[in-house]
Amino acid sequence: MRFSLFAIGMLYAATPLLNPALAAAPSEQKDTMTETPTPPMAEPRPHSFTAHGYTVEDPYHWLKDQSYPVIDDKDVLDYLNAENAYFEAEMAPHQAKVEKIFQEMKGRIKEEDSSVPQKDGDYIYWVSFAEGQQYKKHWRKPAAGGPDQLILDENLLAAGKEYFRLGELSISPNGRLMAYAYDDNGSERFEAHVRDLSTGKELPDVVPETLSSIVWDAGSTGFVYGRANENWRTDKVYYHRLGEEAAVDTLLYHEKDIGFSVGVGLTAQEDYIVIGAGDSDTSEVRLIPASDPLQAPKLVSPRKTGRLYEADVRNGTLYLYTNDDNINFRIATAPLSDSENWTTLLSGSPDNYLTGIALFKDFFALEGRIDGLDYIRLHRYDDIANPDKIAFKEESYVASLGDNPEYDVDKVRISYESMVNPDTVYDYHVGTRTLETLKVQEIPSGYDAAQYATERLMIPARDGVMVPVSILYKKGFAKDGTAPLHLYGYGAYGYAIEPGFDASRLS
Repeated sequence: MRFSLFAIGMLYAATPLLNPALAAAPSEQKDTMTETPTPPMAEPRPHSFTAHGYTVEDPYHWLKDQSYPVIDDKDVLDYLNAENAYFEAEMAPHQAKVEKIFQEMKGRIKEEDSSVPQKDGDYIYWVSFAEGQQYKKHWRKPAAGGPDQLILDENLLAAGKEYFRLGELSISPNGRLMAYAYDDNGSERFEAHVRDLSTGKELPDVVPETLSSIVWDAGSTGFVYGRANENWRTDKVYYHRLGEEAAVDTLLYHEKDIGFSVGVGLTAQEDYIVIGAGDSDTSEVRLIPASDPLQAPKLVSPRKTGRLYEADVRNGTLYLYTNDDNINFRIATAPLSDSENWTTLLSGSPDNYLTGIALFKDFFALEGRIDGLDYIRLHRYDDIANPDKIAFKEESYVASLGDNPEYDVDKVRISYESMVNPDTVYDYHVGTRTLETLKVQEIPSGYDAAQYATERLMIPARDGVMVPVSILYKKGFAKDGTAPLHLYGYGAYGYAIEPGFDASRLS
């Protein structure tokens, strides 16, 4: 059966399935508790249209509300209300169990919580949640010592609004200014503001319809951002100078290909602003000195259909992550002055899928997957061939680089979880090659990871390809094939289901 996803999504947003008072159905669809609920059947109605010389018969065209985004078609609404009523009737005998599971899941959420603080420049930053509040509070304190400073309270920004979402928060290099952008109407267009953190006062700068990161220039006098077009794509990058109207912001780059989107970033040494343009299989990168954002962007290498690449800079050398000669990517270098002269640093491999690189002063961190299992390796620039291979104790897990804003470091923040162990934050100490546990997600209602085990199996698919499968079970489970198994899988778009922790799964 065909449905209008827009109409269904909009209706469900207004009439939650689990609230019968908001999902009243037409009287003819009601069933008593003693009767078997009857599912509604959408009737076919003749309709056809012609496109590209073909005539298409679509008897369920009427289920698409033609006035979307206004949802006012009575037939569509009546049918969706009938679907909701059928769901409620089918679920009615299970409400006690639904409520029990809901309370279990709710009991595993710690409402009052905070992130692990992380140093960035002269300050240490973190976020917190307060009990009963829906949004984050953003904090900092001087690294040299001093009081905590609340720099942004999302709850205050969201007060009295039906919708709120913080899209970006960016601190200026001098630590004094904070640019932040939010959407308070659900349009997915964010309005950027600037706050003076030394006084707590808002500056007059307001930049509408942003849709990207916000990157400050080196002098903290303005920032670079991307603006949304009429199709909700970012195709233009601007520079906003503090104190000026957004209407006179300088256009730095305009992407003419309507299939491409544009993003902005900053190199590891914070000396270049990065403008990246691309689609799902082709990309190109431009660099602008952070000290002179109005300088013409330098193109690293022109786009080639089917080639993806990312670029970072260390001491005048480009480090490139690209799939140009291997589907699993390789790492290459090039002089910044000769940016198309790429030399392989780490070759691609059919068994080793490289997923990213992060540059630091004395080493770079490489992320990847072997047979689908995450790894993190640290390669010293003077000994590339002998990396630190960070070891994790479980057979199956999810591991990635965490929040690492600084370039000159002797430890690396890492995020870790498994189907048994909740979200864990580590610091990997480079000098001693040891992991320090900073935080483990707390389950307030109680959880004993020692009662459970996880394994990783390689199972042949129908075509003979070996597929990794992660399993979770309570210790003592009889592996004789007699017990029920909940199996979940997905196989499209190159998307891997990561074997992470899910407190809801415990029910």
